[in-house]
Amino acid sequence: MEKTLQNLDYLAAQAGEADNWERLLGFEGAGAAQYFSAFGKCITNPNFVFTGRSRRPPGNPVNAMLSFGYQVLWNHLLALIELQGLDPYYACLHQAHDGHAALASDLIEEFRAPIVDSLVLWLINRKIIDAQQDFEYHNGGCYLNDSGRRKYLKAFVQRMAEEIQTDAGEKQPKWDLLNQQIKAFKQFVYNPSHHYQPYRID
Repeated sequence: MEKTLQNLDYLAAQAGEADNWERLLGFEGAGAAQYFSAFGKCITNPNFVFTGRSRRPPGNPVNAMLSFGYQVLWNHLLALIELQGLDPYYACLHQAHDGHAALASDLIEEFRAPIVDSLVLWLINRKIIDAQQDFEYHNGGCYLNDSGRRKYLKAFVQRMAEEIQTDAGEKQPKWDLLNQQIKAFKQFVYNPSHHYQPYRID
């Protein structure tokens, strides 16, 4: 785990020095591979096995939970982006194609680990989600079934209602954190001198 953290620090530093979009995506991909290799080691429930990220379709219960969680969070971010009057099809990293709201894909990146990934680990390790009863297999993939989705969404809403402490010493629910970040991004769009600071886990 310590080696993985060192590698991620190195890749983050390299990403900060990337001089073109392709190199930046390369560092991002390498970082994701390092991250997910360590993610599987955090699973203590023997009924769940995770050897790597798979999507479209998700290949196993862990990937099914990650994909579902990312989609729920992405949809919420898209709604907040539109409420702020931003064009969701213009982004910095992801490219808009076939009606894809690329800005939501940009802004979700800073929230994947602290919101979705941590919740998935909690649901698995606390044995709240059952590997046999809460999933279904079809079209070559694995997906949460009705009971699994209900369990996930209940836990997700509870997690998002939890309060965190801001840099100013105030407390705010995680729901509000998303909105504040989108407002900060909007301020950056209209006045680039206000550098955008993504949310980071301390």
